[in-house]
Amino acid sequence: MKNLILTSAFLAFACQAFAEGVLTVDPQPVAGDTITRVADIEEIVVVATPKENARLRQQTLSSSSFSNAEMRARGVSSVKSLSTQVPNLYIPAYGSKLTTSTYIRGIGSRINTPAVGLYVDNIPYLNKNAFDFNFAEIDRVDVLRGPQGTLYGRNTMGGLIRVYTKSPFDYQGTDLQLSGATHNAYKGSITHYHRISDQFAFSAGFYFDHQGGFFKNVARNNEHVDNGNEYGGRIRAIYLPADNTKLDFNINYEYLSQGAYPYQYMGASTASAEKMSNMIGKIGYNREGDYKRHLLNTGLNIEHQANRFVFNSVTGFQFVKDDMNMDQDYTPLDIFTLNQKQNSKTLSQEFVFKSKPGSRWEWTTGLSGFYQWLKTDAPVTFQPDGIKTIIEDHVNSVFVRLRQQNERMPEMALDVTDNSFVIKGDFDTPTANVALYHQSTIHDFLAKGLSLTLGARLEYEKLWIDYNSAAHLNFDFLMPGMANIPQMAPMLEGLKGIGIDPGFEGKLNSDNWEFLPKVALKYDFNDRNNIYFSASKGYRSGGYNFQMFSDLIQSKMSSDMTAAINEKSGGRMSQMGGDAFSPHEVTYDVEGTIAYKPERSWNFELGTHLTSNDGTLLADVALFLINTTNQQLAQFASSGLGRVTVNAGKSRSYGAEASLRWQATDALSFTANYGYTYATFRTDAPLANATLKGKYVPFVPKHTFMLGGQYVFALNEGSFIDNIVLNADYRGNGRIYWDVQNNNSQKFYGTMNARLAFQHKGSEVALWANNIFNMDYDAFFFESMSNKFRQRGTPVQLGVDVRLRF
Repeated sequence: MKNLILTSAFLAFACQAFAEGVLTVDPQPVAGDTITRVADIEEIVVVATPKENARLRQQTLSSSSFSNAEMRARGVSSVKSLSTQVPNLYIPAYGSKLTTSTYIRGIGSRINTPAVGLYVDNIPYLNKNAFDFNFAEIDRVDVLRGPQGTLYGRNTMGGLIRVYTKSPFDYQGTDLQLSGATHNAYKGSITHYHRISDQFAFSAGFYFDHQGGFFKNVARNNEHVDNGNEYGGRIRAIYLPADNTKLDFNINYEYLSQGAYPYQYMGASTASAEKMSNMIGKIGYNREGDYKRHLLNTGLNIEHQANRFVFNSVTGFQFVKDDMNMDQDYTPLDIFTLNQKQNSKTLSQEFVFKSKPGSRWEWTTGLSGFYQWLKTDAPVTFQPDGIKTIIEDHVNSVFVRLRQQNERMPEMALDVTDNSFVIKGDFDTPTANVALYHQSTIHDFLAKGLSLTLGARLEYEKLWIDYNSAAHLNFDFLMPGMANIPQMAPMLEGLKGIGIDPGFEGKLNSDNWEFLPKVALKYDFNDRNNIYFSASKGYRSGGYNFQMFSDLIQSKMSSDMTAAINEKSGGRMSQMGGDAFSPHEVTYDVEGTIAYKPERSWNFELGTHLTSNDGTLLADVALFLINTTNQQLAQFASSGLGRVTVNAGKSRSYGAEASLRWQATDALSFTANYGYTYATFRTDAPLANATLKGKYVPFVPKHTFMLGGQYVFALNEGSFIDNIVLNADYRGNGRIYWDVQNNNSQKFYGTMNARLAFQHKGSEVALWANNIFNMDYDAFFFESMSNKFRQRGTPVQLGVDVRLRF
């Protein structure tokens, strides 16, 4: 508490210092589209949002924004490339574009429901497999940190990323961009913006991206694991039928085909370690790993300006169809594979009424809802090595123990006669959601400059699962010690060619009501400097782990197997003293096995937004405390067949973040940010063999850091080149723990990046380099079936960008 009081006093003093102009530097010219200069982006790029009246730095939250020019200068080409460029934001690039794991302030998720929301042109993207899309011709990106549940609802408990495409009313002409880089990477886009009249404008563009890949698979002829191709197009049309009405339509489609899962084998804690010793540090899985995706997004924004309020209707539709193939053992052994196909359709609708800015009472009221159809086909196939090690060896070891416990039991062995064993999984998991929310801000509350914000959201969500998971297995049951006994021959012959069909089929559903309040106080020293405190609740929805059906099937397979053996033996196996073969009914708690609960959090934040009198120095500082219950964690299923989400009790996350933007001279500018997060478990999780209290929450960097600078060489008039712009930055994060027991981690590391651009009338040629010193670090690390694997971070890469505007 003492530290909090001292920090509050410091923030208040700093605010007053900025307000009185104690910190001043030379003035800065307004930034344009060509030269990226440090400034308040919201004063340059004007974006109308349906729910807020104030600019981000005038709101009671921590945020970061990137203009189009800044994204080019920093190499931001996707959501994942924002990682570490925002305080406490970490989005590791691992596996494939199926997974976009986003962490902010200790809140995040590797699989299933996201903890950070994504909106593109005000349309919600609800599926994580749609997060990593192409950023061609994106105009601006905002990253809001901390729960945004009051206005945005489910799955924004960690924060929100808002992406905006370019408006054809603001840009005219054709924009052509081409890029080539080492490791056989090249991409390009062409977009035309056309304003037909004062009432109608449109844009249409096409883009492609080819990645040759960085890593090779030694078990598949040294082919690149992470190569891929992506292409798509985007159309946007804006129609102004009246001075106070706007219709904004957009549609985007892209197709992706990529190699996936560049996981290096790093040893094992079992006897197999010696057998695989020659594979350490290499990628070597024998089955194909790839990911294909069709992604279609379309939306219609309707805005009407009435005399006293603004009405917005936002309609969105998203279609995602993907196909993933994974060698789930990631080794040269032929153990088991997964093929997962998903077909998702989401229809969303939101109606928003908000007051016009400038009044003492500003308010927003909205009604939102969506329905998502999601069908998943996810068969797991046991290959020959898997049949032997996971099925035969496991069952035979049980037979050995039974014989040790009961001397009357004969010698027994299982011999699976199938070349492969498939556990099929067909799952229909629709979701329905509806919410009503309101937020009011009263300015000059009790005192001039003081404002009070109160908000609340009531949200209802219902989930269903219609499941059908089944398998068929053929096997022989052998008793070698009785093979030479003539009277046993008929029974032994009858124990060959046994078939079992374990399976589960049924329906489940669950629903949840959630109330999400928010309260905030803000004091404005003037229109550019403020201090605030906020408290808000966030939640992430629960769901079903259909991956757990593989575990259920294996369990049922054991009971079905012993029952079939006893039946085929005419009951003689149970007569021989084997209780394991005696008929008995086995019940399975399907819902208790596959369901996980919603995650909830309370976020407390104290922060400030500071701007010097001349606008050349911007600083944002915040302290936060987050208490989370039913924390959702990704774990491997006990069988090793895929990852599942489990609830891991309570956790607490606290820390600080700071951002600084400084225009030192007309030519020289700096940006810096730092984030500190201390996220630990407060209770021991209800997980097997888990003692978590006091352990760090995995996948959450303790520190994130970025320091960047830009120098603009403005050439004389008449020169063919207008400006030469040099950008350089250092980005770092760590320590990152990879498991709940904190046994494996990545220490703090950083990469150096640079870009040199030659600009002429909106066109430019740029040379760039990422990870200049070829820093070796882990982008991902995990253990599966006693084997350790890592994904190495992207090595040094050099490239050239060409942009032409005409």
